[in-house]
Amino acid sequence: MTQVILGGLDGERTWRLAEYVQRGGYEALRKVLSDMTPEQVIDEIKRSALRGRGGAGFPTGLKWTFMPKNYQGEKYIVCNSDEGEPGTFKDRDILRYNPHALIEGMIIAAYAMGTSRGYNYIHAEIWSTYLRCEEALEEAREAGFLGRNILGSGFSFELFNHHGYGAYICGEETALLESLEGKKGQPRYKPPFPANYGLYGKPTTINNTETFASVPWIIRNGGEAFLELGKPNNGGTKIFSVSGHVTRPGNYEVRLGTPFAQLLEMAGGMRGGRRIKAVIPGGSSMPVLPGELMMQTDMDYDAIAKAGSMLGSGAVIVMDETTCMVRALERLSYFYHEESCGQCTPCREGTGWLYRIVNRIEHGKGRAEDLDLLLSLSDNIQGRTICALGDAAAMPVRSFVNHFRSEFEHHITHKRCLVNAPQRQEKVA
Repeated sequence: MTQVILGGLDGERTWRLAEYVQRGGYEALRKVLSDMTPEQVIDEIKRSALRGRGGAGFPTGLKWTFMPKNYQGEKYIVCNSDEGEPGTFKDRDILRYNPHALIEGMIIAAYAMGTSRGYNYIHAEIWSTYLRCEEALEEAREAGFLGRNILGSGFSFELFNHHGYGAYICGEETALLESLEGKKGQPRYKPPFPANYGLYGKPTTINNTETFASVPWIIRNGGEAFLELGKPNNGGTKIFSVSGHVTRPGNYEVRLGTPFAQLLEMAGGMRGGRRIKAVIPGGSSMPVLPGELMMQTDMDYDAIAKAGSMLGSGAVIVMDETTCMVRALERLSYFYHEESCGQCTPCREGTGWLYRIVNRIEHGKGRAEDLDLLLSLSDNIQGRTICALGDAAAMPVRSFVNHFRSEFEHHITHKRCLVNAPQRQEKVA
């Protein structure tokens, strides 16, 4: 594995400031404050082709230019460490084992965008990790990396951790801002976008944990070096959270453009020697792909898009030949139905409708017209909601039905599962 974010973290106390400094920590911050202008920092991030690691894959350097330069008043940067996407567990490992990389990355970003205050919004269910991040902030303050007049440069920046409350919708950036302000976590209408009207109505830039944590390496080694780790338009490394029917589930940091077959081999291959059936390459909200197609696909934004899915947050969910695709979709549809904030009608009503149809197919009550109805419903939900949760519910449904339609048809026609019917009969007997 290539060592950029998680690499080199083999010690027992890798999260401590002393360990981080030994690995070159805060050298990038010193370089930025002594030798670089904010514009030069942003140009270096642009050269790196670093794309947002939270799901959308938007170019980070370009996003930083949206922050108004001559705005008179407070501006903010916010880290989205909510990580509520099923299948994703990379950001919590960054916070747990390498929190100073995130802190340094946010300080550099603050300098580049002219902000003096930032917040790290951390998912509710990782309390011990939140406490460790609090310890890291205190270490950084005591060492002079946070606070007023950082390293005697005249630049001041303060950073705070904020403990969220576990709602999936708060992974959407404007719902996160609402929650951060102490309100109900519901998405805002856009425009205006956060760069113009964000936290407390002020200009705000939001990036993912892995995105910010990549910044120090880029500044230390140069944007070109980071770009060369990946491929054009897909700079650097990416942490993939591999789960499901593999021998060694876990986080694997590899170069963007690494073949999926190689990533699967790193994870020990298919558990029990079974055949691969399907893969969700970017988290549960992304379209599923047949296993045979994934075995011929590279792990980067463009290659996955060409195959018909999205790289998303990098949560690689692997399913073997024993998986019932109807049951898998039923579970996913239930999740998005439960997590809908209920603010807009297509999502509030549509996600429940999708779940109920898939549920009746799974339980032997499906109708011949249900599959076309599922596709029609998905078309009428996707792109018609305030935020992307509607898309997150619709895209899996469409892809599951399109790629594995015969399995759904068998459920409807025979009132039982094509994959697990013998096992189920034995259990009943």
